[in-house]
Amino acid sequence: MKPLFLQNFSSHSLNLRFIFIILASTSMMLAESRGYLKTARSHLSAIIYPIRYIVDMPIKTSQWLSSTFNTKLQLLAENAELQEKNLRLQAILQKFEDLNSENARLRKLLGAVPKANTRVQLADVLAVAVEPYSRKIIINKGQSDEVFEGQAVVDAQGVIGQVIQVELVSSTVMLLTDSKHELPVQVVRSGLQTVAVGRGLVNRLDLLYLSTPEIKTEIKAGDLLVTSGNGGHFPPGYPVGTVAEVNLDISQPYAQIQAVPKALLERNREVLLIWENPPSKVSAPSPSGSQEPSLPIKTH
Repeated sequence: MKPLFLQNFSSHSLNLRFIFIILASTSMMLAESRGYLKTARSHLSAIIYPIRYIVDMPIKTSQWLSSTFNTKLQLLAENAELQEKNLRLQAILQKFEDLNSENARLRKLLGAVPKANTRVQLADVLAVAVEPYSRKIIINKGQSDEVFEGQAVVDAQGVIGQVIQVELVSSTVMLLTDSKHELPVQVVRSGLQTVAVGRGLVNRLDLLYLSTPEIKTEIKAGDLLVTSGNGGHFPPGYPVGTVAEVNLDISQPYAQIQAVPKALLERNREVLLIWENPPSKVSAPSPSGSQEPSLPIKTH
């Protein structure tokens, strides 16, 4: 038990502190009402601000990182979506370009054939036969489409070749450049008639003509060659090629004349089959046994 004087002292000290707090509070209220503490508060706020900034920094940093991360994820998702849409649009655009290109090719093909007394049919190239000195393509038209052997085949630029084998739904076409192909042609400028012979190369033809002095004026480099119509296999007037070079060697029986085909040959995707006088049926050979060969093909 505490002595009495200690209890009195403790009670008296508590009263003094209470009175002091009341006086201090009253003084601060009076000073605040008169604006005396404004300057002190301003200085105190300046001192406390760095501490407040340091305390708030982890929270603000966390919020900034979270916002940045979410924004980046959103941007990545939007970027991926835009890339996918872009790829789809590019694919659609490529298809449109392909259709426009195909439409232009078909218009050009149809424009390459005379309209009067001529029936044509479009055929797709299925394959290109790859053999030494042999140039052939396979098309998707056959007996069911009334295709016949010896039929002329052209593209938008000129003569491609002729049908040599007909199946039910496909046919084989021998190209101009095949080593076994021969085609009667005519020089547009001079009217000179000769024969274009395939060499088995991609884009070269040989022209058969005797080595005579007149050849220098009859045929020159750059002359256009067209079908002459001789032999009855090809209609006349279709472009065949352009003369590339003329070499006259009097020691040789034939001049060395080369031409470049006008047609795209193996590079075609579509070709045209031509009917000028289409046979209704295969004619039987005459009793005498004489019959015109079905193809202008060289024999060795």
